[in-house]
Amino acid sequence: MPAFDPLRSPLSFLQTKLRDIPHFDMLEAEESWWKGEGLAISDAIDRTGTPWLRMFDRLGKRVDEILYPREYRTMLSRGYRAGVVWRAVEEKSLFPTYLLMYTISFHDPGICCPYTVSLGTAVPLAKYGSADLQSRFLPQLSRHDDSVWQGATWMTEIKGGSDLGAAVETIARPAGDHWLLTGEKYFTSNAGAELAVVAARPEGAAADVRGLALFLVPRLRANGELNYFIRRLKDKIGTRSVPTGEVELKESEGYLLGSADAGIYLILEVLNLSRVANSVVSVALAQRAMADALFYAEQRTAFGKRILEHPLLQRQFCDRLQVLQSAFALAWNSVELLSDVWMERPPYSDRYHMFRLVAHLAKYWTAEFAVDTTKWAMEVHGGLGVLAEYGLERWQREAMILAIWEGTSHRQILDALEVMERKRAHKTLFTELEKTTPSKELKGLESEVDQLLHLPSEEREARAEPLVRKLAVFTADAVARR
Repeated sequence: MPAFDPLRSPLSFLQTKLRDIPHFDMLEAEESWWKGEGLAISDAIDRTGTPWLRMFDRLGKRVDEILYPREYRTMLSRGYRAGVVWRAVEEKSLFPTYLLMYTISFHDPGICCPYTVSLGTAVPLAKYGSADLQSRFLPQLSRHDDSVWQGATWMTEIKGGSDLGAAVETIARPAGDHWLLTGEKYFTSNAGAELAVVAARPEGAAADVRGLALFLVPRLRANGELNYFIRRLKDKIGTRSVPTGEVELKESEGYLLGSADAGIYLILEVLNLSRVANSVVSVALAQRAMADALFYAEQRTAFGKRILEHPLLQRQFCDRLQVLQSAFALAWNSVELLSDVWMERPPYSDRYHMFRLVAHLAKYWTAEFAVDTTKWAMEVHGGLGVLAEYGLERWQREAMILAIWEGTSHRQILDALEVMERKRAHKTLFTELEKTTPSKELKGLESEVDQLLHLPSEEREARAEPLVRKLAVFTADAVARR
């Protein structure tokens, strides 16, 4: 029987893939808590404990307070205390953050949404915020206890998130030492956060992506009043414990991060932090679905033996485990590359553009793999797989969100195409892969990419998906061989 045991634990799986795991004791404690307490809390919250919006207090004053079950706060605060944000700020390392996300996502992928957007708030503040802004707000995001502030990243408006240049209609106008933002954000994850980074267009700026800027928007104004308003919370198929809502900005006080003419670069840096997180979470979720399928296949008997012993299913487990290992290698390679370049500022290096390409490939392919794996795991359970009490339908719901959040598969394909065409990022990637890949295979794929890039633009886009998928799988297998 093949060795499937590492599937049962995120930490066991990580130990088979990584030579060195920083803060191992921290991760071990996290996994132990989830097994002992967290799983039951997470399941209950997904079923019945979603947050709700209290818009007014008893006197009719607008308060827009998000109310949570007490157990949710218990679950959420563990990751913050362990250092999912503060370690990145204080230790100047992203590895503990993404290792924590992998460990936690095996048990609850949705809870990593607030961690990710809080990271996406802290990093640009630490990197581009003025000394005054950093002293006022960064310590709040870096606290080690339950008083820590949460962050949020709000880009998407009613026209959608893919074409930000055309979709962002929020306007910012200068007002002394700050700006006043007016507009509506339609899909705001972690609504109610104490701080948010918000895409807006300064008055008179170009009506495309070059006219966007990134602003830090606190929940409260300097005078203590509400600085943004929550119209309603969304009813979602997954990440149900995370409040996602519609936010109204009404001359909301905001603070410019970086320069107004470089805003799109800062916005994309924030999105790339999230895309890497999405890749890590997708692989952890796929592992969890496989672990549940393994447990069931070991218990269920059919035609005189455990269903795991039937050759077809056993072969499926073997094949999917191999793909899981490659998917993790690709996701973790995006973490490693991000760790090399995350403090770069524009104009970026060739290695940064290679990171961008790998991040797009990883986000696209790992999310698709998670969706396919959760579907397969439901099928292993047969009819029981559609019953909520077995948990597989939840993993399918969560996976569907991962395939869409921070850019659909279509968006990742088009962005991968763009960075290859404009920055020749595939050339840098192929040079990197030469260390572990047969030259003939590499040259063949490079030729295919070059042929695609020389096609007329509409034909190039129409034919992009099969080659981008092939490039993702090729890269994943190559880095897995290291």
